[in-house]
Amino acid sequence: MDGSRFWDGSHRRIILHSDMNCFYANVECLHHPELRDKPVVVGGHEEDRHGIVLAKNQVAKGYGVQTGEVLWQARQKCPGLVVIPPDYHLYLKFSRLARSIYYDYTDRVEPFGPDEAWLDITGSVHLWGGDPLMVADEISERVKAELGVTVSVGVSWNKIFAKFGSDYKKPDAITVISPDNYQDLVWNAPVDELLYVGRATKRKLARAGIFSIGDLASTEPGRLKARLGKMGLVLHSFACGQDVTPVKVLDPVRSAVDYDIKSIGNGLTAPYDLVDEADAKLLVYLLAESVAQRLRENRVRAQTVSVAVRHAIDLGGCIHQAPLPLATNITSELASSAWRLLCEREQIARGNPIRALCVRAGNLQGVEAPVQADLFGNQERRERMERLDACVDGLRHRFGNQIVRRASELGNPRMSHLDIKRDNIVHPVGFFAR
Repeated sequence: MDGSRFWDGSHRRIILHSDMNCFYANVECLHHPELRDKPVVVGGHEEDRHGIVLAKNQVAKGYGVQTGEVLWQARQKCPGLVVIPPDYHLYLKFSRLARSIYYDYTDRVEPFGPDEAWLDITGSVHLWGGDPLMVADEISERVKAELGVTVSVGVSWNKIFAKFGSDYKKPDAITVISPDNYQDLVWNAPVDELLYVGRATKRKLARAGIFSIGDLASTEPGRLKARLGKMGLVLHSFACGQDVTPVKVLDPVRSAVDYDIKSIGNGLTAPYDLVDEADAKLLVYLLAESVAQRLRENRVRAQTVSVAVRHAIDLGGCIHQAPLPLATNITSELASSAWRLLCEREQIARGNPIRALCVRAGNLQGVEAPVQADLFGNQERRERMERLDACVDGLRHRFGNQIVRRASELGNPRMSHLDIKRDNIVHPVGFFAR
């Protein structure tokens, strides 16, 4: 089709969604060219019980290997499978490089995880003769030539259909979802190909006789609300192409979008089941330390702390939350509060082993917000702890997070290698985060 006809200068926006294909795996194959023709997956550390497929290349995909399955299952499908441990610093470097290319075409770039981004080119498409396909093709060719990886690009008038377009045909493809063709392309697709229709929602919709996106679009909104609550109305608007959510502006210096951060947390499946207090306390402190670092990086303090626990026996979980005495981003205060909360709500023993823990700081406020002074005379000590944390942060920024470590780590070789902040997986920012 003639791309210039897609946009006629009316109220319709021009949104691109760029998705780097098989991102982690393709970056690794780029750095290990001898593996390009072999089935390759990026997988978690099996010795730390993180042995799942994080990403696979096209060759592995041809064997039926799926993202999220455990590595032993993937090896059964593909005996010659090559497993490479993740290198998140490398992936984030490529993510920043790709976004620097996007920024050449518009100042409205919204990341959706390290490998995806929306671009609103409504205000700049006239520089390419009003042809969004020319922009999409140029971005695709530049990423391929300058970074050595490929992208699939969706073009539409809203973010939801643009993402559908980038998923529609892979790898290295450009798909236009226009007012003329969306009923043929989008509405005939299975309902779970729409953003935010997961397994549970798919089952609920199937029970209502809704199997395609077209079925969803033609269903009376009140009926969807009765089954799915407010999310039913949101999904109906998505299916009808009525999403008007703006593409938020990327800060090119921070390579981040200015979302209002609601909470900051970090979790980890332990290398082994935790059955005594010493091991559980060490992991809580390591997690709280990474959370406190991020609080300070974002110049916020937390007013509540929560600890999520997943038990080893039934894999059941629960979340415990409590207010903090004072808003804080001090590592020792956050860690001790999280540990005290865990001890109060959980029995840590061999009969109740813990498989995974997560520490989260919530109810955030900026560091400029006033904080009630400590009436019991500990304000000077708190100020010393803040200066100490700032000093440690500076050392870790220059020399890595392992340059300053807790003495308790050194006596536990199975946890001493953990760098929780560095190795934290970067997930997409929620579509509704504002």
